[in-house]
Amino acid sequence: MELRHLRYFIAAAEERNLTRAAEKLFIAQPPLTRQIKQLEEELGVELFVRKPRGLELTPGGEYFLGQARQLLDKLSATIDETRRIAQHRKTVFSIGFVPSVFYGQLPKMIRRLRQNKNLEILLYELKTQEQVEALKTGKIDIGFGRVNIEDPDVEQELLFAEPIIAAVPAGHELGRHPPTMQELSEWPLVAFPSGPGPNFADITQALFHSRGLKIRVSQQVNDLQTALSLVASDMGFTLVPEQVCKLNREGVEFVSLGEPGITIPVIASRRRGENPNAVMRLVNSILHELVENRLSGRYP
Repeated sequence: MELRHLRYFIAAAEERNLTRAAEKLFIAQPPLTRQIKQLEEELGVELFVRKPRGLELTPGGEYFLGQARQLLDKLSATIDETRRIAQHRKTVFSIGFVPSVFYGQLPKMIRRLRQNKNLEILLYELKTQEQVEALKTGKIDIGFGRVNIEDPDVEQELLFAEPIIAAVPAGHELGRHPPTMQELSEWPLVAFPSGPGPNFADITQALFHSRGLKIRVSQQVNDLQTALSLVASDMGFTLVPEQVCKLNREGVEFVSLGEPGITIPVIASRRRGENPNAVMRLVNSILHELVENRLSGRYP
């Protein structure tokens, strides 16, 4: 099996039509048909069902499509990293993160790693599910997120449980004492939109739904900074991880919740079964120290 077999198969699977796939690949259709047939013979399975209107993936074809994409993504990431290493003569270490973990100790870790002149640190803002895929393709080496994702190729470590707090307009009555979920539900919420898979929006809205409380969403926003701007404009309150209070945003007060035990995890994701190299051992050592600081109350 050669790389061209994978590229040809992916093109045919995406176009669901050999003529269009051949045009996309800038080759004639007969050679493409032969290459797909050779791939099927080598695998010993049919990847497509041929129909009058085009191609349809078999269950085996659906599975192979996902694996083929991962293989080519992994190859692309390897080539990019090889070029960077050759150009800079540095070891490249890539980190994925969700924005809400970047207000705590993660910048400290990155700052310490950057003191090593032989390291080049690359940062990627990715949702937790995207981090899992990026780990599998080699795009990142470690990810920091909020959500548990079950995947046989990735292991996740709970670093600590972080309190959820409320961001309310400065001077608002919600800031006079730690509000309960019941009290918060009586005010408009600036919400983050839900998406595929579990995310922060699902977690926070479930806090109300599990208590039988309805919420009144005043606005949906895609990022934290916009949410805080709307809170400062008295559009409502929003729920955020405790680390966010380090922003000291004008017009916004951060208050603890009046109910104990409302937290959200901070999770590190790594490739499963991979022996840590020198850089990963350094990362793990710094991370252990920073987590100990957080748990012992020396959180900066």
